[in-house]
Amino acid sequence: MFSGTYTPKVDEKGRLFLPAKFREEMKEGLVITRGQDRSLDLRTAADFADFTEKFKNASQTDARLRAYGRMLFALASEQVPDKQGRVSLTPELRSYAGLEREAVVIGIYDRVEIWEPSAWARYTADQEQAFANLSEEVFPGF
Repeated sequence: MFSGTYTPKVDEKGRLFLPAKFREEMKEGLVITRGQDRSLDLRTAADFADFTEKFKNASQTDARLRAYGRMLFALASEQVPDKQGRVSLTPELRSYAGLEREAVVIGIYDRVEIWEPSAWARYTADQEQAFANLSEEVFPGF
């Protein structure tokens, strides 16, 4: 399970240090691609393969699914972290997420997201009240 919030730097070559807590699970490989809300999505290679299988088995006649697949897979970058736990963020992915030197990396149960810091701050500020209001609806009795 991935959880927590981290603020690694992006170096001049576009590499990002994965938080140490995430490295073991991702050492065999990962996929970085577009995420929602202008973030980047990281999944282990195995999880991305499972996701791809579900996608492949979905109805390709649905125009929404085709559009989603194009956006998701077009910039997907398969990688294995280097010995220092770094991954390369392609120029296209950095541009999509607005990443320069700073990043926010968050664990979300089965995946990791990478955000531009001010975008993450805006998102969390916008979602705080909705989060407080939804807990009972999403998890009754929790």
